[in-house]
Amino acid sequence: MPSSSISFTEIHAVARILRLILLAHAMLGIATLHAAQPVPARIAERIDTALTKELFASESELAPLTDDLTFVRRVWLDLVGDIPSPEELTTFVIDPQANKREQLIAKLLDDPHYGQNWARYWRDVVFFRALDERSQIAATAMEADLAKWLNESRPWSEIATEFITSTGDVNQNGATAIMMAQDGLTEETTAEVSRIFLGIQIQCAQCHDHPYDRWKREQFHELAAFFPRIAVRPSLSFTRRSFEVVGSDRFGRRPPKNERFPTAEHLMPDLENPQAPGTKMEPKFFLTGASVPWGTTDAERRLQLAQWLTANEWFATAVVNRMWAELVGEGFYPTVDDIGPDRTPVAPTAVKLLSRKFAESGYDLKWLIKTICLTEAYQRESRPARGTEGTPFAANVPQRLRSDQLFNSLLSALDSSEELSLRARPQRMAQFSPRGRFADVFAYDPSISREEAVSSIPQVLALMNSPEVNQAVSLNRRNVLEELVNEIPDDEQLTTELYLRCLSRPPTAAEIAAVAEYRSESSNRGEVFVDLAWSLLNSAEFQHRR
Repeated sequence: MPSSSISFTEIHAVARILRLILLAHAMLGIATLHAAQPVPARIAERIDTALTKELFASESELAPLTDDLTFVRRVWLDLVGDIPSPEELTTFVIDPQANKREQLIAKLLDDPHYGQNWARYWRDVVFFRALDERSQIAATAMEADLAKWLNESRPWSEIATEFITSTGDVNQNGATAIMMAQDGLTEETTAEVSRIFLGIQIQCAQCHDHPYDRWKREQFHELAAFFPRIAVRPSLSFTRRSFEVVGSDRFGRRPPKNERFPTAEHLMPDLENPQAPGTKMEPKFFLTGASVPWGTTDAERRLQLAQWLTANEWFATAVVNRMWAELVGEGFYPTVDDIGPDRTPVAPTAVKLLSRKFAESGYDLKWLIKTICLTEAYQRESRPARGTEGTPFAANVPQRLRSDQLFNSLLSALDSSEELSLRARPQRMAQFSPRGRFADVFAYDPSISREEAVSSIPQVLALMNSPEVNQAVSLNRRNVLEELVNEIPDDEQLTTELYLRCLSRPPTAAEIAAVAEYRSESSNRGEVFVDLAWSLLNSAEFQHRR
């Protein structure tokens, strides 16, 4: 049957069938892998041993393990994106069990907020490189779908396949996020798929051979040849406005005015003659040279790419390096999305071991995060980022909180509530919510190094004057501060309660003395502790995780 007679409905039906077949094969392999899944604690110990052998002349170079209070706050922020309550801190500290840290990690990974926290992380990875702001319409669906998949422990390989093969309404299918963020453009989508899932920035070879790596210009455009048949189009109705990612194998009809229509095959431009049609490129995976023939349908070629990509060693290494950098403070490779065979990691044995065991786990992200959190490298005291002469992984590195972590912490510190603006249109509500407005000021690209994620004057001013902060520290029924002031008559006990709530630690003797001195100068006890709560929420310690 000629391709021009195939309907979009039929194409989408074929795509769904092919996707189910591929995922069924993947799940069969995953079931086998899970049966012999590596034990996280044992792998964590091996990672620490490898790091010590590769990097340290003496164990005296290593920072000691952090205390329980710091560990609890760290792991809460890292795993569920929030701070613990004083009750949770106390319960953990008095727990006599030797394996209580491992138990806490397992508990937090089973918390629904785990999926939400990391879905927001990946949402920022995708949308900080978006071509224009309208793509944010897809962010809510991505966050919801990805949170569900992460909480269900769906393999990272399966999740990547969903993103690479996606079609449909961007408000209903969160996996369309990458396509929507890049407007369905062939070269831009190609670059992002490689950057996010392989950690390789092959886009540097788009116009010329890569200046530093082995990638040739032809290899970039061969990879791009997997994506020429996708497009992002408006999807309008009387009740809603959205966009749709389509993958089309129909050609020959004239596209609507001002609408980009997918082409049959990708053409590499002729740099010497830009007006020439260019060279037709066969879809080929640059890491192995495997190819599919011209004319292969959009559904088939993207599924095949997903299969090759998720089976490649760099797929595992990319997410291992990214998660390690996020949790420990720096990666095995200095940049989380610029790795590959022409880059040298600081601890080759450790990163290869962790990547291999992650693959053996069935690409289980919960397994990976648990393993990293069980390492001594993760649990060490934090120190400022090392200089060029310092040794990697001698300590954990303090990190500025992502906007969602900071917003959650503000709400949790004094039991404030999060409210949405009802005047916003449903598909854009997240942008107009307090959380969305907060993100406009405090969010940063999680793919950059942490040294680049520094505070700014607008952030300082926004936090000092934020309605959320002012609400949290005011004496009213919408938070717990008024209740605490009324129910805890002892000033030192109230000071300790606020420190535990905001900073997850008791105050030092010097801090207690400073509050007592301030209290002696004021006749209004409520205002004193409003000021204390405000200063704690505005402190650098509150805005970072140690």
